[in-house]
Amino acid sequence: MDVLRQYLPLCWLKNNPLELPRSVDFFKQNLLFYFVIEYFMQANMTDDPIESFTEVGIQSLLTLLFIGIMLFFNRTLYAYVQVTTAIIFCANIVALFIIPVLIWLTVSEAPLSYYFLGVLLFWDYTLVTYIIKQVLSVNLFASLVLSLSYFTATYFGAFALGQLL
Repeated sequence: MDVLRQYLPLCWLKNNPLELPRSVDFFKQNLLFYFVIEYFMQANMTDDPIESFTEVGIQSLLTLLFIGIMLFFNRTLYAYVQVTTAIIFCANIVALFIIPVLIWLTVSEAPLSYYFLGVLLFWDYTLVTYIIKQVLSVNLFASLVLSLSYFTATYFGAFALGQLL
């Protein structure tokens, strides 16, 4: 629970992921939660549970791979657990807010639900940009480009690879 309190300020753009504790158990718990939440959201969008499982598995692997490659080229691979935990933890927190909005969107298709979804997706993008900026010590433009590359590689890459399989 103490580790959770230390990672939570990241969702409000506070703390540096490199200064957070390295906890492999917390990383595993977040990865499992991430997989379950992403699977729930993916299964909500498609009718095929096997296709959803495959795409979420690919997405999770691409997420882990992208972060590893990014840290490798920056020579900060020693911080893999903290950075990956930070990105996945923030995605999990945002997903906790996205799920009710997706249910609301599915039931009512109200324009306001689309706006809320857009704000939450922007929050997720902002969090990843912040984490990358802190970890790699790059300027805002570079972190924005890397964040866009991250989302493109993980989400669209998983969709494209899932269609090939």
